[in-house]
Amino acid sequence: MKRPLALILSGLLVASLLAGCSKKPAENNNNNNNDKPAVTELKPEEGAKLVVWESEGPEGEYIKYVAAEFEKKYGVPVKYEPVDHTATSGKLQQDGPAGVGADVISAPHDHVGKMVAAGLIQPNHKPDRIKNDFVQAAVDGVSMDGTVYGYPTAIETYALFYNKDLVKEAPKTFEEIVEFAKKYNNTKEKKYALLWNVAEPYFSYCFLSANGGYVFGKAGTDKDDIGLNNDGAVEGAKYYKSLNSIIPLKAKDADYSFMDGSFSAKKAAMIINGPWAVEGYKKAGVNFGVAPLPTFNGKQPKSFSGIRGLYVSSFTKYPNAAKLFAEFATSDEMLMKRYEMTHQIPPVKALMDKPEISGDEIVAGFIAQIKNAEPMPSIPQMQLVWEPLKTTFSAIWDGQMEPKAALDKCVQTVKDAIAAQK
Repeated sequence: MKRPLALILSGLLVASLLAGCSKKPAENNNNNNNDKPAVTELKPEEGAKLVVWESEGPEGEYIKYVAAEFEKKYGVPVKYEPVDHTATSGKLQQDGPAGVGADVISAPHDHVGKMVAAGLIQPNHKPDRIKNDFVQAAVDGVSMDGTVYGYPTAIETYALFYNKDLVKEAPKTFEEIVEFAKKYNNTKEKKYALLWNVAEPYFSYCFLSANGGYVFGKAGTDKDDIGLNNDGAVEGAKYYKSLNSIIPLKAKDADYSFMDGSFSAKKAAMIINGPWAVEGYKKAGVNFGVAPLPTFNGKQPKSFSGIRGLYVSSFTKYPNAAKLFAEFATSDEMLMKRYEMTHQIPPVKALMDKPEISGDEIVAGFIAQIKNAEPMPSIPQMQLVWEPLKTTFSAIWDGQMEPKAALDKCVQTVKDAIAAQK
């Protein structure tokens, strides 16, 4: 699934999730992160059996594999039910209070704030392992207000794809791309040096972040501190607008579909996209590489990262078994197996350094960008940002508004929307 689609689907859930649960789950003594003696040696409850929700495809096949291994070790049967990971939180809110929901769900990290606010998930019972062994973006992504909730399974971000038959080496700067475009671009043949979904905030945010722009302060947790129109964000937006000179298209035309098709047809020399697109380009016969996003004006763009993870339902009848399963599924051994099955990058520092992963040229390109990535804010108010920011990028790109005025309007729109929630 393309990441922007996941964002759209997650936005549809915010209204219902913010409304909270009709039935609050009972407190569980094992939820206390400070009660380490009670949670470090968990044992499954007598007669425990689990249901796990995860997307269909390789991810679902992985859950089936883990379920079989978990039952061998603990004697607890696990049933896999296919539910898209972008829909699990909404379904859990509906089914959990009735006692028919899953015990463990897979979800994108930008659902964490909504799930916590609605009382849907329990804290991770071994937060120290997450904090010590996983990359910081993954830790931040599955945490809320200092509490670790999730068990991270994968991390992704976008990077620069380049056609090796057209570009010998990945450019280190956007300035190099601009120079290359002067010779390569041919609008009549629809050939462009660089393409990306220019109006989509998920991709274009990196231009604002390069100079110090940010969505929310305190690592994305402070809804009252919005940095989308600070001086750095404005400077980044000006450079973003300047790239219209090498992509002389309206924002609505320079979309994901056009970018994707152009790279597959070997007309776009470079694009900005994510790991979900890799297999498609291989099948299209494109000889490509992946590299970190280039710098501009000497500044390094910071991309949004997304973290997939497992979460234990607050409504489970078997919290010990559920937590053990989530822990087992995110052990180093199981995450390496997951990488083999899904080719999604495990967010464990030691695993990223393994030759089986870092030795893959394409994967290495994404890992390099992950070091320059930050997780999308997961507080509920983030869902109020996407549409205003998309409108803002379109207005800037199409020359309808100057960057500062457009960003000022965007921030005010978001502030008004947040205030309206109170």
